[in-house]
Parts: sequence; C-alpha cells; structure tokens
Amino acid sequence: MPGASPSAIVVLPEERRLALQRSYARAGAAGRVKGLVVFAALLIAVAIAVRVAEIDPATFWRKIGGFTSYVDRIATLDSGQRVWTNPIEWFWGLRRWLRLLGETLLTSYVGTLWGAAAAFILCFAASANTCQSAALRFCAKRFLEFCRTVPAIVFALVFVVAFGLGPLPGVLALAVHTVGTLGKLFSEVVENADMKPMEGVKASGATLVEIIRFGVLPQILSNFATYTLLRFEINVREATVMGFVGAGGIGDEFLIAIRSFYYSDISAILVLIILTVFIIDLSTEQLRRRFLSDRVK
Repeated sequence: MPGASPSAIVVLPEERRLALQRSYARAGAAGRVKGLVVFAALLIAVAIAVRVAEIDPATFWRKIGGFTSYVDRIATLDSGQRVWTNPIEWFWGLRRWLRLLGETLLTSYVGTLWGAAAAFILCFAASANTCQSAALRFCAKRFLEFCRTVPAIVFALVFVVAFGLGPLPGVLALAVHTVGTLGKLFSEVVENADMKPMEGVKASGATLVEIIRFGVLPQILSNFATYTLLRFEINVREATVMGFVGAGGIGDEFLIAIRSFYYSDISAILVLIILTVFIIDLSTEQLRRRFLSDRVK
C-alpha cells in the first residue's frame, strides 16, 4: 500500500490463516512420520547387523574385565611398579626401538614417494579432460580401483612370499596401495580443474604434455601436495601394522612383545608409535595449511 511502513505487519483473513495453519500442521505431521519410519528402518538394520555379526552385549559386559586387566598389565613393570615410576627400565630398549621406528618411517616415506609418482602419471590417463581415449581411461580407472581395493597388508603378504622378510615388501605394498588411493584423488582434482587455461595453451599449438604442464599443473599442484602429505600420515600407521607379517620396522618388534607377553614393552612401543604419529600429524598439518594458503593467494 502507498505510504505503508516496510515493517508493517500484514494481518491475513481468518480463513486464509486457518488454511495455512492446517497446511503447516499436515507438513509437520508428514515430516514426523517420515522421521519415525527412517528411525525404525535404522533400528531394524542395526538389529539385523547385530544378529548376523553375532554381537552379544552380555558377552561384552561379562568379558570387559579382560580388557581392563590387560591395560593394567601393560602399565606395570616386572617389578610390580607402574611404568611411569621408572622410565629407564620401561624404555630399556629405546635405542633399538628408535632404529626400528626409523625403518618404519623410511618405509612409509619411500612407499608414499613411489606411489605418489606413479599416481601422478596415471591420474592424467584416468581423467576425461586430459585423456580422450575411453579405452585408456577405462583401463587406468580399473587398475587404480584394483590397487586401492586390495588391502595393503594383503599386498605385503604377497610381497613377503616373493621377496622375503624385510622392509622391501612393505615399501612395495604401500606404493601399490598409494597408487590406487592417490590416483583416484588426483584424477578428481584434474577433472575439476578450470578448462580455460588448458584451452588457451591448446590454442597456441601446444602438445598434450605442454597443456598439462602449463594449463593444468599450476592449478592442482597444491592439492596434490596436501593429498600426498595426508597419505604419508596414513602410511606410517599402515607400515606399523605390516610389520606383523614380516615387512620390517617397529611392527615386527611390537608383535614379538605381544606374543611373548612382554607387557611393559608393549606399552613402551605403543607410546613411541603414538608420539611419532602425533608429531607427523602436527608437522604435515602445518605444511598442508601452507600449501592451501599459497593456493588462495
């Protein structure tokens, strides 16, 4: 209305107001019914999963004491003291454990480096905007799927049989699994890149390699770096587990301590692994933030 205040309250006719209230009530009731149906379906799915997986809450509560008593044992030295009261005895094998932990870190580093290098090459073959061959893209994607679908520890078992015990099977297993994971992530980054720089470089008569070098890489290198650092964090933990199957590193010593019931050694090695992962997480987090801030600038 002319001259009316913008904040004036419009009073609806009674019939119109009641109709809107009824419509709102019906919509709310329908939403509640839908929510209840979804919740009931979720409960049924959980019940089926519990049944199939043979999860027995009674058994869990009955045997939870075994877990707590194990935690108590690994926090106790052979002398009966708590581990933190005598750090020298607790970390008696520190020099050996640090050497094995360094071996695990090197295994992770080399495996990540090899896997990232192979993923860097294969991602362009798996991306629609850099590879025009549908057959080549199909083969590249299926190969990457195979590499990341098979668990890394399974690859480690195969390579241990082929090459013997030691760090080499762990490096190869991590490299293969890293190819599949990073190749998928890298290809998605490439496919989401801005096409205008690529079209500009292509219009100048550049080859495919030059298009990728000058039209794609400047946009995506920071993403590649952050994904690779994140994968390195994961591979450190993976390499520890691979020691259980003879792939070298601290995992092998950790398994020996578990099998031999060296309880204080178990907790000491766990502390070293956890501290190492913390340091790596904090360091790589700072590097990832720097890469991302450089990309924004």
